[in-house]
Amino acid sequence: MRKLLLSELAQLVGQEVAVSDWLTVTQEQVNLFAQATGDHQWIHVDVERAQRGPFGGTIAHGFLTLSLIPKFFENAIEFPDSGMGVNYGLNRVRFMAPVRVGSRLRARMKLLSSEAIANAGLQMSWEITVEGEGAAKPVCVAESLVRRYP
Repeated sequence: MRKLLLSELAQLVGQEVAVSDWLTVTQEQVNLFAQATGDHQWIHVDVERAQRGPFGGTIAHGFLTLSLIPKFFENAIEFPDSGMGVNYGLNRVRFMAPVRVGSRLRARMKLLSSEAIANAGLQMSWEITVEGEGAAKPVCVAESLVRRYP
């Protein structure tokens, strides 16, 4: 876990700042995500049918992979001088490879920009590259906009 002060971020723009721990994607997570979103496509939730499908098993929803970004941040970076973080949105999201259930993911976090905002806050733009363990290419790349406040 990397500890960073908000005042240090401006000097880190353009650099990879942190790499998260590995996280295993489970069928239970996929099923709960399907239940929460109403997306019950068989490729995600029907284990038996998915074994005969194009990926040889169930895969995570792309949006489930995307929703793991806060978890990746949580185990990779700590901001001791910030009492609150807010997800401000996403830009340029791409899902480049499927995430098989049972596989492990981690995120590389590159700081693209950091600028002061109202209420003594800081808005950051992060390039998040989600890697699958042993995969030849990333499973997801997204620009995540985050606001931090004291």
